[in-house]
Amino acid sequence: MTLNKVPLNVVTQYTIKAICALFLVATAGCSSDDLNDLNQFVSEVKSRPKAPIKPLPEIKVIEPFVFKAEDLRDPFKPLAQPEQTEAAVAATGSGIKPDTTRRKEELEAFPLEVLKMVGSVFMDDNLWGLVRADDTTIHRVRLGNYIGKNYGKIIRISVDKIELMEIVPDKPGTWREQQASLVLTE
Repeated sequence: MTLNKVPLNVVTQYTIKAICALFLVATAGCSSDDLNDLNQFVSEVKSRPKAPIKPLPEIKVIEPFVFKAEDLRDPFKPLAQPEQTEAAVAATGSGIKPDTTRRKEELEAFPLEVLKMVGSVFMDDNLWGLVRADDTTIHRVRLGNYIGKNYGKIIRISVDKIELMEIVPDKPGTWREQQASLVLTE
């Protein structure tokens, strides 16, 4: 019988049977009924003393919050604007006055006491100051920027200090300039 005359499915069937027989012979040598070492290990693990269970964590008692709406302001009534009342008083006086018509800058929302100079950077041929607000945001400032609640205008920036001129109320209807500074903090 030659291979040319044998149909292809017969060759495939013989090949599959040969592979199965080889697989059975190979796996027969892997089987072993000696499980003594495995049984010994399992019994040794089972005989170990059990660790104590950790106690549950203590439950913290939280005091309930009682909401009293009568102690709070009405959210539908506008807030009293202290800057507007100061501006009205300033309009009656003469001399130095803050410019209340200009748009407020971001760092004017913070009192000067909570602002810290944390560094400086030389960029675009200008020295910029780096100021951190109490909300941990770092702001970049330059000459002419305003910071603080007292209309503080930056007049000088050095590597270790930012100097500014504030306009503070002096007497009713009058204002005066006051110099202030932020010193570099470590």
